[in-house]
Amino acid sequence: MTTELIVKGKLSDNERLKAESNFLRGTIAQDLTDRITGGFTADNFHLIRLHGMYQQDDRDIRAERQKQKLEPLHNVMLRARLPGGIITPTQWLTIDKFAEEKTSYGSIRLTTRQTFQFHGVLKPNIKPMHQTLNSIGIDAIATAGDVNRNVLCTPNPIESEVHQEAYEWAKKISEHLLPKTRAYAEIWLDEEKVETTEHDEPILGSTYLPRKFKTTVVIPPNNDIDVHANDLNFVAISENGKLVGFNVLVGGGLAMTHGDKATYPRKADDFGFISVEHTLAVAEAVVTTQRDWGNRVNRKNAKTKYTLDRVGIDVFKAEVEKRAGVNFSDSRAYEFTNRGDRIGWVNGVDGKHHLTLFIENGRILDYPGKTLKTGMHEIAKIHKGDFRITANQNLIIAGVAEEDKAHIEKIARESGLIDDGTSNQRKSSMACVAFPTCPLAMAEAERYLPTLVDDVETILAKNGLADESIILRVTGCPNGCGRAMLAEIGLVGKGPGKYNMYLGSNLGGTRIPKLYKENLNEQDILTEIDSLSARWAEERNQNECFGDFVIRAGIVSEVKISVRDFHED
Repeated sequence: MTTELIVKGKLSDNERLKAESNFLRGTIAQDLTDRITGGFTADNFHLIRLHGMYQQDDRDIRAERQKQKLEPLHNVMLRARLPGGIITPTQWLTIDKFAEEKTSYGSIRLTTRQTFQFHGVLKPNIKPMHQTLNSIGIDAIATAGDVNRNVLCTPNPIESEVHQEAYEWAKKISEHLLPKTRAYAEIWLDEEKVETTEHDEPILGSTYLPRKFKTTVVIPPNNDIDVHANDLNFVAISENGKLVGFNVLVGGGLAMTHGDKATYPRKADDFGFISVEHTLAVAEAVVTTQRDWGNRVNRKNAKTKYTLDRVGIDVFKAEVEKRAGVNFSDSRAYEFTNRGDRIGWVNGVDGKHHLTLFIENGRILDYPGKTLKTGMHEIAKIHKGDFRITANQNLIIAGVAEEDKAHIEKIARESGLIDDGTSNQRKSSMACVAFPTCPLAMAEAERYLPTLVDDVETILAKNGLADESIILRVTGCPNGCGRAMLAEIGLVGKGPGKYNMYLGSNLGGTRIPKLYKENLNEQDILTEIDSLSARWAEERNQNECFGDFVIRAGIVSEVKISVRDFHED
């Protein structure tokens, strides 16, 4: 192992554009006034990501527009910043109205980053979108690009004092690590421009981070935000019902590149325990160490996980301790036993009730016989608590008083937000957006998942497993948005109708799966799931989950250390 701290070589072009951007301003404001194109030009195409947006187009009609000699139907997807996923009913009604009136798809998309996205926003509506969000106390600062993104938190913070404290820390971490530039306010909110200096970004630096950076706060035993998908994680440790500190996990990440063995998904490493008062100092130290040591030459190896494997875990940890002025103590005991959301009603310690709604693919829209968007609108008009978006694309109606419970449940049932027939398998399945909007998609995901689950339900029932479930995730490309690299069965898009199949994560989400077979079509996938689930039913130990079974049975080998094991034949 090399101890080279800084990778030498020609910097990637993203480093140039960040350095020349005048702290993320670029010429975005000028581009907004250009009506010749519906898109953003040159560097601005990338810079808008640091303002929470991705330029996209409708790929379903791209070829037809080319035939008509028209440019692609450019639009943007916006991802809001919502630490811990909490949104008020008033805020919900405003975003619901904007989605209905100003987006091409009319939907609200709940994401695996515990926030919401607007899809299909045309250029004339982009600035009004940011101003609408600002009017209700929401922004899109640093939800994409080379910065610390939306901070996740176990999503039911008012169930106990520990949950409430954890949520407050998620908000503090988010605010502490935000870019300090006023570019967002100047461009989108018409704030008067002020002079900037090189000292405006004391944490992120004048060229920001080498790559995206993700942070979470989680409360065991429920790993409901998948800590091992993230660069920095604070695992809550409590004593006598009070939060006393965190175990700090560093270096998780799921993205990879097909055919490039220098890329791989990786679990986070446990650096040890810190008391609560050191949380922000440690968060800052991890971010600045990655800022200074991360690979700015090759973006495919720029994430924190690769920095740890390149310089060594002990070296990175020692640098964090030095910068924070804090020494980690031995990790406190904890265990993750599950990761799903508790669908249905749960009671809080404050006497209030919380209803978790299963939202397939996180897509809130009205469908024939299933008026999800209208139902949420009606609930938002009467609900006195708040809403909590989960990292599994579901939604919690939180803080419901006893006298309001029956009314809210009635609306939810009538609109299809509650469906008692939803199987355990469907609740355990997830997909990224993919086609038609994501420019990186190689295969379907969101549109494929519902029928795939139908078929898997049939297979499980045939094999005597109707009440069981397998953590099943589908992504349209290997970038990790649907967290397939923490699934018991992960399908990763390779091309139209073709997927690589990975097997072997576990219920706690603490193991990376292993490649099982490549380039499977949809029928091949069902054949393999049928054969594997039949063996699981016949050969498994008592209460053995599917992921543990395929490892024990030798169907795939266990990935213990990703850099060594993930690509090993």
